Amino acid sequence: MILTIEEAREALRIDGPDNDVIIIPLVEAIPNYLKVTTGTSWAGVENPLVKVAAKFILQLWYFPQNEDAARLQRTIDSLIITLSAEARELMNG
Repeated sequence: MILTIEEAREALRIDGPDNDVIIIPLVEAIPNYLKVTTGTSWAGVENPLVKVAAKFILQLWYFPQNEDAARLQRTIDSLIITLSAEARELMNG
């Protein structure tokens, strides 16, 4: 898992487990999303950029109607491009 439930709650600025039923499936979906979008499995890889991307993805998915959704999507797209380049570099390494 890329994010713990505590990290996810912190990223969403949510206290307590009341929304865990919504948050946990989203957190569990992030590794597959990153694998599909970058071509690399980041699960179990300690990479701060992966955690940052995961937090932004979680925020977008949890608050899809947020006024900052477009800005979040642009940020996520940039992070995906960077992670894809890192993945290619690791493979050619």
